[in-house]
Amino acid sequence: MEPLNENEIRASFVNCSKGEASRLNLPRGLAELPWENLDFLGWRDQGAPDRAYLVASYGGEPVGVTLRVPTIRRSLTKTNVCSLCITAHAGSGVALLAARRAGAAGREGNTVGTYICADLACSLYVRGLKKSALVTRPDESLPLERQIDRTVGNLDAFLARVLADTAR
Repeated sequence: MEPLNENEIRASFVNCSKGEASRLNLPRGLAELPWENLDFLGWRDQGAPDRAYLVASYGGEPVGVTLRVPTIRRSLTKTNVCSLCITAHAGSGVALLAARRAGAAGREGNTVGTYICADLACSLYVRGLKKSALVTRPDESLPLERQIDRTVGNLDAFLARVLADTAR
């Protein structure tokens, strides 16, 4: 992913108002992030644990979405799998993240959701730069580049659902 600055990140959000985008808490240390190893920028809001944000390249430009994290606690004894990067995590390591749809549908309250690594570090899990706390990532027969392509493809499908029915 190409490095983004604060203004580019705030301008990328498609499912919230400009005012909301200007007030959201950005991740600390943007300049120090491992941009070369990120397929998307994702972070949880330190001040509001029920909020998360994701910015990715979609259609050649950055697209940001605000996400809600339900307060439902998952079983710590079950293994869950991220829908984007296919990394297995113990119970709370995967969360159902819901995004308000862009445009009129979102203003009417329509949302779409998917199960994503709770810390939004999918890019690092795929590359083996971060390990799931209690579960080892199974060996895959796909080469790393194909695993990355699969993650990006899964993310693009989610973003397409958020952007459905909007002219972008």
